[in-house]
Amino acid sequence: MSNDTVEKQKVATVWQVAKAVMFAFMGIRKKSDLENDAATLKPTQLIVGGIIGGILFVISIMLLVRLVVS
Repeated sequence: MSNDTVEKQKVATVWQVAKAVMFAFMGIRKKSDLENDAATLKPTQLIVGGIIGGILFVISIMLLVRLVVS
């Protein structure tokens, strides 16, 4: 394989990772976006993004409950 035939792998931005995790939490995603994510995102990026997204979700629910209850 020469360098001309090998396509450069795109590097995913933080926004792309956040968007992919957010749509995964909601369960909605276009097939084209899913294929693009599969080509650009690395598993470690998704794992870290999922953990951060989960923590932010739990914190926001806790704050919302405290706001409603108080």
